[in-house]
Amino acid sequence: MSRFLRIAAPRSVSVIDQPSVPLEAGQARVRTIYSGISAGTELTAYRGTNPYLTSIWDPESRLFGPGTEALGYPLDAWGYSEVGEVVEVAPPNGQAAGQGTANPGAGAPAAGAPVQVGDIVWGIWGHRDEGILAAESLRGHVLPEGMDPLAGAFVRVGAIALSAVLAADLGPGSTVAIFGQGVIGLLATRFAVLNGAKVIAVDGIPSRRRRALEWGALHALTPAPQLAGDIRRITGGAGVDVAIELSGNYKALHEATRAVGADGTVIAAGFYQGEAAGVRFGEEFHHNRVQVLASQIGSVPNRLRSRWTVPRLQQTVVDHLADGRVNAPALVTHTFSLADAAKAYELLDTDPESALQVVLEFP
Repeated sequence: MSRFLRIAAPRSVSVIDQPSVPLEAGQARVRTIYSGISAGTELTAYRGTNPYLTSIWDPESRLFGPGTEALGYPLDAWGYSEVGEVVEVAPPNGQAAGQGTANPGAGAPAAGAPVQVGDIVWGIWGHRDEGILAAESLRGHVLPEGMDPLAGAFVRVGAIALSAVLAADLGPGSTVAIFGQGVIGLLATRFAVLNGAKVIAVDGIPSRRRRALEWGALHALTPAPQLAGDIRRITGGAGVDVAIELSGNYKALHEATRAVGADGTVIAAGFYQGEAAGVRFGEEFHHNRVQVLASQIGSVPNRLRSRWTVPRLQQTVVDHLADGRVNAPALVTHTFSLADAAKAYELLDTDPESALQVVLEFP
């Protein structure tokens, strides 16, 4: 038997048993070790605010629209931060175990060797105790030998943070305000510091502000009416060069437009829900000619697309996790078993001051 997590309705979580199934040709079975719960995207599903619940994304037109085929409850095995051990691999049809898997007629193969039994891999297979995936999809997802498997649960969220930092075009001497110091915000803070930028972290939770300072931010401020003025004083009146908004809060997005100086840039990387209440574009945004750029993990920043890809983003994160430049496991505040997943979601939903990264651990 295997088990997976089900969100049956808003704020209703259960664990479902199902029979284990044999692998088909070309598949791999991965035994889950850790699965991180997202306090952003996943909570939108838990709370019932995710846009996929009420509309349909058309990948051709790249528009959302109403429709009866919209994603609905129950939502099974949501999650995108998994790490586990490969325990079984079925070779492709017509190929004996141990033969290569490259297809000369399919273009350049993915980077990395084919996965083997015993490899520790990161990936996306949701909150379940075993994942069955195309073995080729795990090529390039093997963690370096000796790397803490728990760190592997941060590869995807780390790539979200790194993409936002790359979009901000930071370097030595740059000033950046990073709004939201949850897991992705703290990872962005660390990457920005490693890029040589001077970071001003903004968050309403004291423990997160302290963590931002530990990870290299020069200042950690509380959201307040005088925030933009405080940032002007810190920067000698200039404002920051760039603001990265990662909280998904529209008021924070508005404050980000006030934090940058003339001709500054705001990277909107949060997952915003509903209408943009609190954003006013007739004030600082207009008079300072502020540019707003969206950052989303489906692609890399436009100016980098000839050299960077999402796999390169992810591998860069793995490199930083493996050598200790980013100590992501230190962000874990709570671990739960899959059986107690409902308590994990409730904690993230109701007590963000105590919960930072919540992880499901599979014995």
